[in-house]
Amino acid sequence: MQSNPKPELNQPSQDHNRGLQRIISGITQTLERDALVQKTTDAARIELAVDRVVLYYFFRKWEGRVTFESLSSDRFSILGSTGPDECFNGDYAAMYLDGRVRAITNIDNEPIADCHRQFLKEIQVQSNLVVPILTQRGLWGLLVAHHCQSVRHWHDGDIQLMKAAAQTLSSASSIKSS
Repeated sequence: MQSNPKPELNQPSQDHNRGLQRIISGITQTLERDALVQKTTDAARIELAVDRVVLYYFFRKWEGRVTFESLSSDRFSILGSTGPDECFNGDYAAMYLDGRVRAITNIDNEPIADCHRQFLKEIQVQSNLVVPILTQRGLWGLLVAHHCQSVRHWHDGDIQLMKAAAQTLSSASSIKSS
């Protein structure tokens, strides 16, 4: 009489293998996204010759934080900063959802909310350029260039470069699906 072979106790099941594949796929996708974001922020900072380029990622509706940064000096780091949430509301979100690009040459002379100006001063910003990162799901994040050591006039080429960088990010499969 022949007996049925017993499955090895240490052999993973098909469900276990599928679960492991999903985990590996997720990690791979995250690593690809992170590498793309870092490469994009680094390239934008170098090309613009600014002190800082950051990705402000929205993890909840209009709540976010700086999740990536490229710096000319470590003294400009704001990684993890959440920004002035009381200043960023549905009105601003709607403008960025419509593709708004905001270029501020000198934060001291710009008509902006006091809480926004105070926040920018706290993080040493004198000039900034903000471009939305839009996906099919909506406003995924903001790509932001900061000049901290002096005021800066943003040229059309600067704006186009930032828009192209935001488009690169928004069209990446690892970001579209997140």
